[in-house]
This record gives sequence, C-alpha cells and structure tokens, in this order.
Amino acid sequence: MQYKYPAVLTIAGSDSGGGAGIQADIKTIAALGCYATTAITAITVQNTLGVTGIHDIPPAIVRDQIQAVMEDIAPVAVKTGMLHTPALALAVAEALRKWPQVPVVLDPVMVATSGDRLIQEETIEILKTQLFPLATVITPNLDEVAVLTGIQVRDVSSMREAAARLLQTRCQAVLIKGGHLPGKKMYDVLLQQNGEFLLLEADYVPGNNVHGTGCTMSSAIAAYLAQEQTLATAVSNAKAYITAAIAAGADVVTGKGHGPLNHFYKPVPTIKYEMERTSLAGY
Repeated sequence: MQYKYPAVLTIAGSDSGGGAGIQADIKTIAALGCYATTAITAITVQNTLGVTGIHDIPPAIVRDQIQAVMEDIAPVAVKTGMLHTPALALAVAEALRKWPQVPVVLDPVMVATSGDRLIQEETIEILKTQLFPLATVITPNLDEVAVLTGIQVRDVSSMREAAARLLQTRCQAVLIKGGHLPGKKMYDVLLQQNGEFLLLEADYVPGNNVHGTGCTMSSAIAAYLAQEQTLATAVSNAKAYITAAIAAGADVVTGKGHGPLNHFYKPVPTIKYEMERTSLAGY
C-alpha cells in the first residue's frame, strides 16, 4: 500500500523574525498534520519590532515555484499571503487558474502587526478583480476590510454588512476577523455565497504575542480543508487552534516587540492517506 500526505501550498513572503509569513505558515501546516510546500513572493527584513525592508521575488520565479510544486507534489489546498506588487498578484492569479479544483484560502495581507505597509496601493484592485474570484474564502482583518470596502467595522452587524459587500467580488466566502474589536470576547464572521452564516466567538487572550495571527489563521483553514473538512468546520477548528496557540505563547518573551504564537502547543503527527483516495491522489 502506498500513502500520500495532505499537502498544502503557501504562497507568501518570508519573515526573517520567524513569527509571520512563510515561517508561520509552515509551522501551522506542520503542526496540524499536513505537509507544507512553498512559493516565496518576497523577502522581508523583519523582526518583532517591524519591517524595515522588502525585496520582491521576480513574478516569473513565483509563478514557476507554484507550477513546480503543483505539477509534482499536487497540494490539495492553497493559501496565499503577502503579494506586494501588482505584477506578483497577476502572476499568482495566472498560475492558480490552472488548478480551479484546488481550494484557495486568500489572506489579503496589507499591514503587518507592527503597522508597516506590506502591499502597494495598485495591488489592491488586482486582488479584488483577479484573485478574489478564485478564492474559496478570503480572510481580511478589520483594517483590511476598511481598505477593501470603506466600512469601519464596530460590531458584528457591520462585520456581516462588510462580508456581504465583499461577496460581490465573486469569492465563494468571506471570513472577517474581528480580533481588533474592543471587549472581552473576540468575534469572527463567516458568510458564504449560499447564504450560510457562522459567528465564531472566543475569549480575549491578553498579551503581546500576536505577531502572525492572520497568517496562522489562513494557513490553519487551508490545512483543515486539505483534510477534506467543510469550510465552516475548517474555519471553526482554525479559530480554536489559533486561540489556543495565542494562549500557549502568551507568557513567552521573544524579541522586544510583538512576539509569535506557540504553533506547536499540541502538534499532530503528519497524516497519511491511502493513494487510492481519489480526491487526494493528485490531479
């Protein structure tokens, strides 16, 4: 009998501080029992205090990384993160159109936890018109929602309003992350094109170690989708995972700024599926 790991492809930038980006994605995917593959879009000069430099990878190299991984390892889920320039966003869209059957979790990364801008203004329209229609789910935080819709989210009602507006971009679903809302509870809202609505609630975890939460959430969703979970189940499980990872790392000091989560607080051994399972046997 031959087996196959549930592979996930993350298309994102590298964080030299290790807390976000490709590094957080690999940790998350591995911690949840999947096999992580990568296409690096940018190299950032970054630590827990902020981002001081960005070097973009040539779009053709990014496209070729995606193709090399997809044609050989055949990931069963994709997550996209930092796409700094319009050319990078267009190259990723071009590549992903070749595999429409593979679910895509699109994190529209715009601003780092430190407040540093991670996207050029011209890239935003490319995301909305070229990449959002390819997405199984997009996962903006409240700052990104304001940029994408003009809506200043203040409560669950306005989160749902913003999600409905973002569905007009023809993505299949929208997950709005409400971690920046004040209060003792953290709320996320999932709205799908079929009208299915899910409100996720978790206790607020105090602490400074929240660098890479957005990357971790989107990667966790992709990992659970790779395990053939429904979107609602994948989002619910990802919410539980990230909440526990924040809590497990809250008392650890890493650097002088916003520290990372504890991605491996409860690691899952790498999953093996029989090759005969057609949905996981490749394309």
